[in-house]
Parts: sequence; C-alpha cells; structure tokens
Amino acid sequence: MVFSFFKKPPEKMVARPAAVPRSTPKAGEPAPPPETSKADEPELEFSEFVFSESSPNFQLEEEIDPVDAEAEEASVLFANGQDEAVLSVLENAVRMHKSGPGERLWLMLFDLYRLSGQKAAFETLEIEYARAFEKSPPGWRDKSKTPHKSKELATGSLLFRGDLTGDNDAAFDAVAHALEKNPKLRLDLSKVDHIDAAGCGRLLNQLQSARKAKRILELLGRDVIGALVQERVETGRAEDSECWLLLLELCQLQGQHDAFEEVAINYAVTFEVSPPSWEPKRVAAPEPEVQLAAESAGNDVAFDAYVIRGDVKSSRFADLTSHAEMHDPVVLDCSELNRMDFISAGALLNVLTTIRKGGKQIVFRHPNHLVAELFRVVGMKSVATVVFSKH
Repeated sequence: MVFSFFKKPPEKMVARPAAVPRSTPKAGEPAPPPETSKADEPELEFSEFVFSESSPNFQLEEEIDPVDAEAEEASVLFANGQDEAVLSVLENAVRMHKSGPGERLWLMLFDLYRLSGQKAAFETLEIEYARAFEKSPPGWRDKSKTPHKSKELATGSLLFRGDLTGDNDAAFDAVAHALEKNPKLRLDLSKVDHIDAAGCGRLLNQLQSARKAKRILELLGRDVIGALVQERVETGRAEDSECWLLLLELCQLQGQHDAFEEVAINYAVTFEVSPPSWEPKRVAAPEPEVQLAAESAGNDVAFDAYVIRGDVKSSRFADLTSHAEMHDPVVLDCSELNRMDFISAGALLNVLTTIRKGGKQIVFRHPNHLVAELFRVVGMKSVATVVFSKH
C-alpha cells in the first residue's frame, strides 16, 4: 500500500503569452531561434512523492520495573564480590521502596548484613522494616563466620544398581569410576535385594581402598545391607568370611560398639582367628536424615538433598546428574550457601535444564535472597521452584 501525502492539484489552464511578431531576417542573416517561455517548462510536481509502509528501523523498549532493575543490579554485583557497591545499591533502594514488591530489596539487605556480620545495621533495619511493612522482621543470624568452601567436598552420589554379588562388574566399576572423580562419594545400597560373599568382599575392598586413597565412601542404606549380611552369618559355621568382615565394618561405621564386640567374638570363635579391632576414629557420620519432600515440593516422597555451601566459584556441578538419577524431586539444599558467581549459576542452569527435561521436579531449598535473585536473573525459574526459609 502506498500513501500520497499531498493531493495532486487539478490541472490548470496555463495562459500562453501573447504572440509577438517575429522580425523578418535580413538577407544573408540566420533565422533567430524560436522563443520559449517559463510556462513551456514542465512544473516540478511533489504530489507524486510516496512513502513506504515498512516499519521504522527502531523498537520501543518496554518499561523496566525499578524493583526488578535494582534487585538484578545488586545480585550481579554480589555475585562478582563487589559488596560495597551492593550495600550502596540496596541501602538507597530501601529508602525508595517501602511497600509491596520493594520488600524483596529489604530481604536482600537483611541477608547482606547477616553475611557481613553487621548486627547493628541489621537491628536498625528491623525497626524500619516493621514500620514500613507492619509485620515482624527476619531474625538475626550471624553468617559471616561460615567457612568459605566451594562445596561440600564435591560430594558425589551413586545408586548401586543390581545385587551385591561378585559377578556384578558393572556396578562395582561404576563405584570405582565415581570415586576417581569425587573425593567423597555417597553410595546408596538401599535397592539391593540379594548379596553373596564375593560381593561383600568386593565392597569391603572398595571401602578399604578409598580409605587408603584418603577418599570417603559413605554408605547409604546401611540397615538394608546389614539385615542381608546378618542372614549370611552363623556362629560356628566357618563360611562366608567376607560377610562377617563386612558386618564388622558396618558396625564400625555406624558406631555400634557393643554390636561390634559381639560379632567380633563370634567371628573369632567361628574362624579361630583374631578379629579386626575397634577404631573410634573410623565411626562415620550418621546417614543423612530422611526428610519429607512435602516441606519443599508438596508431596510425600523422601529425599536426600544435594548440599551446596560456602562460596561457589567456577563450579560445573559434574556430580549433580548422578545424584539426580537417584532422586525425584531433586532438592538442592542452599541453606549454607553464601554466594555463587555468575559462571557457576549458568553452569547449574545448564545441568538442571537437562534434568528437568527428564521430567523430574527441582527445588532450591532455603537460598538467601541475594542468591535467589541471581537465580532469577539467569532464568532458573523456568526449571526449578525456590522455597525460602521462614526467617
């Protein structure tokens, strides 16, 4: 479609100039050229100038919400370790936004004061918050003394697939491979239904090899394996010594001194050899408590959370995929996470996007508000749910 901005005027009758008799040239003179007038020249016509319908080469930007803009700026600065700049942005922001959505900025400032140990400033902000929002402010918790670890020993998780038998090469090879990548590995044995002496021996060897290599192989589902092993041992029947030794190891790891002594005596009587000695320093930490996912994910499926803590820098979360294979929902416990840089947040999003495509639910549990805003900036909302602590 073409638009003409000017109407073409009607054609006008142009008056011709009066005829002037030409002078007759004298003999031998050339004839004069014919006379012309300006009226004979074509008029410059602007009415034919047209404009294209195509859109102009610019776009109108949508208005940016000021709270979103300030929250984004503060979270990115914090991820980069620019705490003084973050403090300036947030302290100015809370003066400007004293209601509604602006509460996000106040909660970010509360967390910044906690992480930097600024108790006096925190208490002043509590009073201002109560006046502005007419509700109780968050409580003080000094988080400035939290050790700055990148992550809990790069803890990996692995589900032992199949039975604990000597011929299950695939499962034992997977354990060995995972231990090479992770200084600490949680091995879930809760799905094992059958064991034999050779399988018990192979597991015991892996536990001992990990200890010599200064790696931690933490067993989950110890009660399940303990019950199966108990069925294989019988006092006075000198068979399946590997099962006896694994049972002693389980008692040792679980800190069951009395049970260990009883099994040790029966082992000595049965095999007529000295049993292993009790080592107080080798008592393992208790198994992670089983919690209800209803707290974070709205259902009753039990979970073992993937813990992220301290200051996380340039992490790729290589072990998260194997952890996710064992859990649904996949819960990431951020209650002890202080800070995460932008590179790590992007890498985490990539891993979680792949996990989410597998149909699993993902929950961030109790991140501070500075980290949560960074998650929002990188687009984590598209793959995960965030559950905040109740102050």
